[in-house]
Amino acid sequence: MIAQSHGGLAAAASLLFLALAPVRAADEPAGILWDVTSQPVMEGMPMQMPAQTMKICAAKEWTRPPPGGDPSCKTSNFQKTGSKATWTVQCGGKMPMTGVGEMTFDGSNSYTGTVKFDAQGMNMLVKLSGKKVGTCDKPLN
Repeated sequence: MIAQSHGGLAAAASLLFLALAPVRAADEPAGILWDVTSQPVMEGMPMQMPAQTMKICAAKEWTRPPPGGDPSCKTSNFQKTGSKATWTVQCGGKMPMTGVGEMTFDGSNSYTGTVKFDAQGMNMLVKLSGKKVGTCDKPLN
């Protein structure tokens, strides 16, 4: 009878140990959910264009700029050093553009940045901002 109660105690202790064990990496969410805003600013325009806001799921470690904008735009040369990231962008379509992007992370919960475009001698600036709002399972980058 005593041997059986020790077996029950061992089983209970094992269950308690499993319940208190740290969550395995495989059980952690794969990405960070961001609320991102982009707002185009054109020189010489009398009215400001409206900001666009969307939620994106990004990898915990950024490997490319936030998505959005014209689907014909392709980014390259993404580099992140410390709290700053930079990249280049090339867009096709009716008005081909080239640009340079930069964003600065304020800790791990937010960022601000810009993308400066040149299209046939016209300049456009896109202001970027993002705020961490949670976690997600399917990161885009």
